[in-house]
Amino acid sequence: MNFGLSEEQEMIVKTVRDFVETEIYPYENEVERTGLVPRELGDEIRRKCIDLGFYACNFPEEIGGAGLDHATFTLVERELGRGSMGLTVFFGRPSGILMACEDEQRERYLLPAVRGEKIDALAITEPDAGSDMRGMKCAARQDGDDFILNGTKHFISHADIADFVIVFAATGEEETAKGVKKKITAFLVDRGTPGFEILKGYDSVSHRGYHNVILSFTDCRLPKSQVLGEVHHGFDIANEWLYGTRLTVAATCVGRARRVFDLALPYAAERKQFGRPIGANQGVSFKLADMITEIDAADLLTLSAAWRLDAGLPANREIASAKLYASEMLARVTDEAIQIFGGMGLMDDLPLARFWRDARVERIWDGTSEIQRHIISRDLLRPFGA
Repeated sequence: MNFGLSEEQEMIVKTVRDFVETEIYPYENEVERTGLVPRELGDEIRRKCIDLGFYACNFPEEIGGAGLDHATFTLVERELGRGSMGLTVFFGRPSGILMACEDEQRERYLLPAVRGEKIDALAITEPDAGSDMRGMKCAARQDGDDFILNGTKHFISHADIADFVIVFAATGEEETAKGVKKKITAFLVDRGTPGFEILKGYDSVSHRGYHNVILSFTDCRLPKSQVLGEVHHGFDIANEWLYGTRLTVAATCVGRARRVFDLALPYAAERKQFGRPIGANQGVSFKLADMITEIDAADLLTLSAAWRLDAGLPANREIASAKLYASEMLARVTDEAIQIFGGMGLMDDLPLARFWRDARVERIWDGTSEIQRHIISRDLLRPFGA
């Protein structure tokens, strides 16, 4: 494995970082204060991203994406992690699961999403079903050539700005060696479909401006043409396409941690107490040493997992390790940065308190730290039949 970046990758990293610093940073304080991103601002960020040629850069060139490999796309996500998620969501990276679109679905959903004409959102989590996807109660029963969808989803990220939602619902049951399990099907549901409501979600301490919402389905009728993939095989396409979300969390955590470190290091070198820089004190200098070691370790773990995907190697455990370590690393780094800044670290004049709050959700969404540890340990023990 080559640990250095190619000239193209260096250029991509610089371009995305410049974009975040120029187009995202100036608006972060206002988004933090109001908890809102004006739609015209979001649309402007999306337009500039399209003009830059980076919209849907995670999709193949043959359908209009930039065709970046997993490692390079991970570098993009790392740089975007430096900015407010309420704003960077408009730097479009549609869900890879849309590659499962077939026939006219490609013209209605896949291609418009890649061109930046439509925004998608992914709906899996429910009030009583988070990591246990097969425990979902949102269900769709077949009625002739249609499906009737009923139930509730919550914690659905950015569905308030989405044009359509990819909804996973139970469509039957099957006997397995471990008992009865629900069959899952994925559906493409347009905003405005009768029986489909998008409701305000919960106020969160993390990522203000990047909203979670509640989706309500009441006798929502969907033609069979809205099925994504095959009926009863939603679990399969989720496993095939959604691994990338955990890698994205790891990458953005690394980017955010590096921004935090970039604030703490010069402060430790310039802030003086008792006649010398606080960084000259072992209590602070050792914090810096631990912080950069953990950031570099998370960075390499994340890029290594992406490299395995590009090499066609199994990467489920490695992605889980990256997500686990990077998200927990970010919590430690933000906390230590505030300790270095002292009381000022908690003031709104600096973004550290925001990063500290934002870090908390990273250990929960896209699979909790406990779920990641389950994935890792299961992979390790499976060869022994345990």
